[in-house]
Amino acid sequence: MRIPCIISALGFHLGYTLIILQPTVKPMNHVTVGRWGKNLAVRVPQDIASLTGLREGERVEIEALEDSIVIRRAQPHFTLEELFAGKSAAEWRALYEGAYDWGDDVGREIVDT
Repeated sequence: MRIPCIISALGFHLGYTLIILQPTVKPMNHVTVGRWGKNLAVRVPQDIASLTGLREGERVEIEALEDSIVIRRAQPHFTLEELFAGKSAAEWRALYEGAYDWGDDVGREIVDT
């Protein structure tokens, strides 16, 4: 994504012109805080939703920092069943057999087979 820039010339220190490129920033959207049941709610404007790819029903995390509120996509959380889907227990054991060398069994770990 290309961001347009404003060029500003500052001062003439020792005969040189200092050029600073400053990205032009689209003005912030102003929204009104409303109420949804007992909670407060903020509507996300369509241009922000489109820019970020945010869709209805998507889970987000919300965090309060000093004087700011940060909203970001929630990291996915999986159940054990979802993580291990597609392979049987025997297939997983065969896949990872010998992957780790924990050393010889000691103390109560020693099992006679």
